[in-house]
Amino acid sequence: MTIVLVSLILGALIALYFYLTRNYKYWQKCGVPCVDGALPGFGNMLSVISMKTHISDFCSKIYNDNKGRSMIGIYNLTSPALIIIEPELVKIVLQTNFSSFAENALHVDDQTTEDLLSYNPFGLSGEKWLNSRKRLSYAFSSMRLKILLESVKKVCTTMEHYMDRKLSNNETEFEMKALFSRYTAQVVAGAGFGVDGYCFDDEKKDISFRKLGQAIFKPSIRSTIMFAIIFLIPSLNKIFKLSLIPKHVDNFFRTLVAELLEQRRKDGIPRNDFLHLMVEQERAEDDKFDLAMVTGHAMSFIIDGYETSSTVMSFIGFDLACHPEIQEKLRKEVLSVLNKYNGEITYEGLKEMTYMDQVFNETLRLLSGGFVMKKRCTEECELKGSDGVVCRVPPGMEILIPVPAFHKDPQYWENPEAYDPERFNSERKHSIDKFTFLPFGEGPRICVGMRMAQLQIKAGLAIILRKYRLGLSPKTQIPLKMIHGTILPTPKGGLWAYFKQL
Repeated sequence: MTIVLVSLILGALIALYFYLTRNYKYWQKCGVPCVDGALPGFGNMLSVISMKTHISDFCSKIYNDNKGRSMIGIYNLTSPALIIIEPELVKIVLQTNFSSFAENALHVDDQTTEDLLSYNPFGLSGEKWLNSRKRLSYAFSSMRLKILLESVKKVCTTMEHYMDRKLSNNETEFEMKALFSRYTAQVVAGAGFGVDGYCFDDEKKDISFRKLGQAIFKPSIRSTIMFAIIFLIPSLNKIFKLSLIPKHVDNFFRTLVAELLEQRRKDGIPRNDFLHLMVEQERAEDDKFDLAMVTGHAMSFIIDGYETSSTVMSFIGFDLACHPEIQEKLRKEVLSVLNKYNGEITYEGLKEMTYMDQVFNETLRLLSGGFVMKKRCTEECELKGSDGVVCRVPPGMEILIPVPAFHKDPQYWENPEAYDPERFNSERKHSIDKFTFLPFGEGPRICVGMRMAQLQIKAGLAIILRKYRLGLSPKTQIPLKMIHGTILPTPKGGLWAYFKQL
């Protein structure tokens, strides 16, 4: 009896092993070079799944270990996936053959689950994606960005008053991510919903928009698990149906949008916010929008406008504090442009701050942690590398684009580890292959909120630089070390700087 039982267990283990490794000869059969060391059930991803390695570091190492190749296969758990390491192949995936790679490899269930993330254009495909992008593109057109800027300017004034209150002997110290998350959360409240987010009112911090944003993004066991399943193992989310948005945050925004939308429809009073633009679009199309859809789009405004923008702002602040000569050059531009427009933040003035754009782009190029783009093949497509490797990509296969590796490759960037905004000046920026610089993606799915993000970041930085000089605090741990398992780059100990009044 014991022998039989042992034989059954052994047989089951052998069967499980062969099941978990059934695809691990895929790349050899296809003639595509692949990473060694695939483990049963985990493939090459154990260090990523266990949060010992960030996905961007994982892909960057493979990229750097395989220079001279055009592509390399890996095993994402039990499924083959392809990392592309040539700009020309990136162009094919993101632009030339867009129809074959039209989906991002992120699973968010359809609207039947009532998950507000299911309306975010990042996770949509087909007709739903087209409709979503159309509506958000309408809201973020140049004419309507000027409307939203009026709300942003009010937040700039609020932040300035908050910082003045904190001053002691003309100097104060801020953790920049905390400061700028107040700013971007307040922008979301004002420009998104036309309400006060209480983000600079410490007495009302428990009801602030910033606290709601922290419930989604603040590093925790919950957010780590959410990130791993939704972004790293999206197939599992078909089973677990998890959401990044906690239930109490979901309920709050559903109620808020329902009340505000009904009010906007009735009173017809023009306002400088996103919900007004949605009502305006309703009237233009003569079609009453579904409440869940509008709430989902409003949530996209929060997801894309709060945490991402505050993260980028904090790293720009860090880079400026580390490079005082660059900070001073940028300050001169800011003061010059503001003087031209009588000290006012204007849409035209922000466009004229071209050195600000250079600083913005250089920080995005070097942003620690970065991100990896994951696309899913929707129609069979043949990829041909310059090294002669040919891969027929079947529908369903994931394509990984290691953005941080492209951003720091000495083949495309001279002295890539140096912080040098002059790479993006008017003489040199035209020599940059746009498929080696992908902070917002590229092609038809380039980030629809890109210009709104730039608008609020430039406005906030302009207000700070005209009045304060930033100096790095010893509280900032150099070199920076990132917290693993976070959605966006999060340095251990934070990014601290002294703000000294000019």
